[in-house]
Amino acid sequence: MKMLRRLVSLAILLTMVVIALGAYTRLTDAGLGCPDWPGCYGMLQIPKQHHAEQAAALYPQRPLEPHKARNEMVHRYFAGALGLWVAAIFFYSWYLYRKPQLLPLALLLLVTFQAALGMWTVTLNLQPVIVMGHLLGGFSLLTLLWWYRQQLSPPAAISAPASAGLRHLGTLAIIILVLQISLGGWTSANYAAVSCVELPICHSGWQQQLDFAEAFDLHLGHDNYEFGVMSKEARQTVHISHRFGAVFATLVLLAFCWRLWQQAALRGYALLIAGLLVLQVSLGIINVVALLPLLNAVAHNFVAVHLLIATVLARRQLSQGAFVVPQALYQAGRRFA
Repeated sequence: MKMLRRLVSLAILLTMVVIALGAYTRLTDAGLGCPDWPGCYGMLQIPKQHHAEQAAALYPQRPLEPHKARNEMVHRYFAGALGLWVAAIFFYSWYLYRKPQLLPLALLLLVTFQAALGMWTVTLNLQPVIVMGHLLGGFSLLTLLWWYRQQLSPPAAISAPASAGLRHLGTLAIIILVLQISLGGWTSANYAAVSCVELPICHSGWQQQLDFAEAFDLHLGHDNYEFGVMSKEARQTVHISHRFGAVFATLVLLAFCWRLWQQAALRGYALLIAGLLVLQVSLGIINVVALLPLLNAVAHNFVAVHLLIATVLARRQLSQGAFVVPQALYQAGRRFA
């Protein structure tokens, strides 16, 4: 069991790296740095400038840009290693328990589907719904790994059952947060992150320029989606929707944190979610006023997944029976109280 926990813990760290690299690849416009899959211009190594002639012969419509090819291939190397690691977790858990286990199987299926989404991201030339799905798949994988890690850990502190109202609020918080993350993914996939650079909403007259029909159309059938296919008005609509969604998600999560705080054993989770929420909102504001600085945008993506994980794990504790709380979070809540 201890070995399995170590395998899952290392998978969590590796998934964090893959998510950060994926965001970096997307934000440096390197999603098509390699026009083929799983190789890059017919090679499994990172192409260099001296491979430009060979690359041009294979893909004359897409000249080699070595820095973009490097970003894309580094991401693929880590993603491939993660896939093998998750497979190792599945087979080791099978060996340990003498039968397939549900969560390791779900992880294996999810990481396989993630690989397929990664391939389609390239072969469908950054189709936004695929890019958004790839983002959500990565977030789901890391969340499920944390869920499994918690399942493998012994209970630390036990408290009374949570009320039905608190459980419902936790479920609502997860749903709203997933929708908001999806909006963020849709904003990024359609190159709408800097469509509005004013605060608090957008430029004057934005109300007359809203176009929800185009903003949330899947735009299937285009040959290439690099740098977006939406009109300026549609991108502004996506961006504004993400901002309003952020306000609503913030209010729901704050309400959830307040209710968690009223449960003494869950105050650590309340502090964690509230802290991540404040950080995420701050990063979002910096994205707007500083015109999407690269490292800040990567951090905005990275904090979002951890906000989701913290919310999901907090909701996990609110079971029908007595809930258990990890020792570190339990002690943090007690010290703050």
